[in-house]
Amino acid sequence: MEHHDSEDISQVVIHLMRGILYKEDKPKVWEAMEHAEGPVRDYLSVINLDLAIYDSDGFAYLQSKEQEEGTPPLPRIMARRPLSYPVSLMLALLRRKLTEHDTYSSEPRLIIGVEEFTNMVSSFFPTSNNEVKVLKRMDAHLQRIHDLGFIRFLDAKKDKFEVKRILKAYIDAQWLSDFDGKLEEYLTHGSGSDEEGDTDA
Repeated sequence: MEHHDSEDISQVVIHLMRGILYKEDKPKVWEAMEHAEGPVRDYLSVINLDLAIYDSDGFAYLQSKEQEEGTPPLPRIMARRPLSYPVSLMLALLRRKLTEHDTYSSEPRLIIGVEEFTNMVSSFFPTSNNEVKVLKRMDAHLQRIHDLGFIRFLDAKKDKFEVKRILKAYIDAQWLSDFDGKLEEYLTHGSGSDEEGDTDA
């Protein structure tokens, strides 16, 4: 293996270990990933990780490899992140909004105002103290979603944000279907948990 290939592999793996790699943010690292994709995948395979590349949307990330049936389970390197119910609800709404945007709009980026999104979220909660509690914590919930890498605030005022396309890969049809069932149950009974950890996405 040539020396520069080894440097490429190290650079790419380190960036991916830190989080999602976006082509527009790190074009040189992205180019290095494309150049050394085979060796990068081989390296990651040893530590039970797989490389997911979404070239058309311009992002890549690591995920735990699916274990073959009959083989003993290996420890997870990429830990599952427990999410609160409100955060899960917001992610589901953003995922649907992104799908609608891609269907009906020619704009490449989906940008949403915080006030607009707050109104959208509030319509999914029965009028109760719990709704007030959730809306009071809206800033914290959005910050959590930002920290997970699913949105990007456009400026310091944080009154608008861009929805990142990694959300389409993270939330698949099965996740939405499972969450729809939970949402229906929540609305029927008029109550729900606001504690971190009640949804394992």
